Amino acid sequence: MTLRIPPTAASALLAAQLAFAGPAAAATEIQWWHAMAGPLGEKLEKVAADFNAAQGEYKVVPVYKGSYPEAMTGAIAAFRARQHPAIVQVFEVGTATMMAAKGAVYPVYQLMADAAEPFEPAAYLPAVTGYYTDAKGNMLSMPFNSSTPILYLNKDLFAKAGLDAAAPPRTWPELETAAQKLQAAGVPCGFTTQWPSWVNLENLSAWHNVAIGTEQNGMAGLSTRLEIANELTERHWSALAQWQKSRLFDYGGRQSKADPKFFTGECAMLIGSSAARAGVLANAKFEVGYAMMPYWPQVESAPQNSIIGGASLWVLNGRPKEEYRGVAKFFSFLSKPEVQAWWHQNTGYLPITRAAFDLSKAQGFYGKNPGTDVSVLQMTLKAPTANSKGLRFGSFLQIRDVIEEELELTLSGKKTAREALASAEQRGNALLRAFEQANK
Repeated sequence: MTLRIPPTAASALLAAQLAFAGPAAAATEIQWWHAMAGPLGEKLEKVAADFNAAQGEYKVVPVYKGSYPEAMTGAIAAFRARQHPAIVQVFEVGTATMMAAKGAVYPVYQLMADAAEPFEPAAYLPAVTGYYTDAKGNMLSMPFNSSTPILYLNKDLFAKAGLDAAAPPRTWPELETAAQKLQAAGVPCGFTTQWPSWVNLENLSAWHNVAIGTEQNGMAGLSTRLEIANELTERHWSALAQWQKSRLFDYGGRQSKADPKFFTGECAMLIGSSAARAGVLANAKFEVGYAMMPYWPQVESAPQNSIIGGASLWVLNGRPKEEYRGVAKFFSFLSKPEVQAWWHQNTGYLPITRAAFDLSKAQGFYGKNPGTDVSVLQMTLKAPTANSKGLRFGSFLQIRDVIEEELELTLSGKKTAREALASAEQRGNALLRAFEQANK
């Protein structure tokens, strides 16, 4: 005999079963504001998608917020309005600003401890983590996309000039000689550089173990003062101005505006970000070589180690506790060797852990792509010192503009290197004092 349940009773039974089972738990969403567009933005989104696919409790949602300054200022404004994300990507020169945003930041070392998530700062590259740690060595933000300047070579033009790209210039005098030979072979320009201050002041100084400011380059306190009007920088800027006259060096502008000079073969060498590798390979119609930055042999401690550019991930206070548990798990995921190795190999950014570098080596990446390990070797050449672990100056975006304006006056012959550096130091220190006063 078949038992027939009236439709109304069947509906009630189904409802009771669903109520007993309970609704499927929705993943906790974690907003991640970032500043990466185009191909790099796509790779960032893949990292988030891979984390989301690896577990079902949390869903990281990347949100593009414009340029680095726009993403940072937008996140701080959103924090004041209590409409902020859990994670924001901030460029390295914004570190002091984030630290000064009182009450806004949930330090990464504290986050990981509170979430009982495994976290060992010693596993990360010292020259990377040093930029984002406090005076006690605590990591304040999570390194993500870190790069450093390296020397790119046009191997075809090197061969034309009778130069061996496998033995690239190691010092500035050697680079000058190579540039002269290239010009003799018909190449209009020897070399150019991206990001003028980052290459020709910030990394120049770290590479030679020379301070550019007091208080450990600003790492130890807001009372820091710039000390950029020194013998090393004056020698370097004077040389650039001299070389500019004959185009052994040819200035191409701020940020990465010099790139076309290298892409087209107008200049045979480029000192630029290691993260520019994908763009260089996509645009160059020649074989590309890689080498470490040149150094001045008169400086006994050189070469030391270079410092980073790029950005880190900051966690903002005021979100639900459940989101922070997810952020901690996401940061553990980001630090996995296989995740970092993929990011490094596909973007040109540094692996943030030694294990990711070792994995890339074991996978044969450097053997198949000679020279792609130069950035890591340069960053880890020596243990970072107080002069070479990074810098932390308030208002540094504006200070960079001042430095580059004074460098441009030097290159155009309107000021000597000594005059320009003295002016940049004075103007920069005025900005530092205003920042200090505003953040007491």
